[in-house]
Amino acid sequence: MRHIQRLRDIITADPRRMQILRLVRELALPDCWVAAGLVRNAVWDHLHHRPITPPSGDVDVVWFDNARAAAALDAELDSLLQQRDETLNWSIKNQARMHLRNHDQPYDSTTDAMRHWPETATAVAIRLSDDDQLEVAAPFGLTDLFDLIVRPGPHFCAGKHPLYRERVVTKNWAARWPLLKMLDTD
Repeated sequence: MRHIQRLRDIITADPRRMQILRLVRELALPDCWVAAGLVRNAVWDHLHHRPITPPSGDVDVVWFDNARAAAALDAELDSLLQQRDETLNWSIKNQARMHLRNHDQPYDSTTDAMRHWPETATAVAIRLSDDDQLEVAAPFGLTDLFDLIVRPGPHFCAGKHPLYRERVVTKNWAARWPLLKMLDTD
């Protein structure tokens, strides 16, 4: 519970991230969250005692609706968000179809899909409720994120492990956040 409040404090203190959450909430999509780097990077910046950097790279918006799983709808939603804020690279993905790309069994929710993500510290999502409360989804908890631990999620410990190792190398997180503890990368 302590980590949830810390995460809420970090995010709500950042006007830019709060603006992003409001834009995404306006879409009124089911089981919809802003996830991954937008959350992770803010926490890691905070724990490295530096100002929270503005969002860079993709702003990952994840949602779940089996009835509207066409990639074309995500492209329309990307375009809509781009019109509302052209300064960001939006990446919206309905998790109801992502199991196909990831060679997994079908997911039953956004949180279930996050259980299949490469790193535990990245499998964190946030959203604003209708009454402006910050909600958190973290199927692996927040301990790794706040302890600066990068480790593979359970689905990346065996057959998909080379993909995890490749991500760690290409993302080069340790150069940006030197206090990170990179686990299981050999």
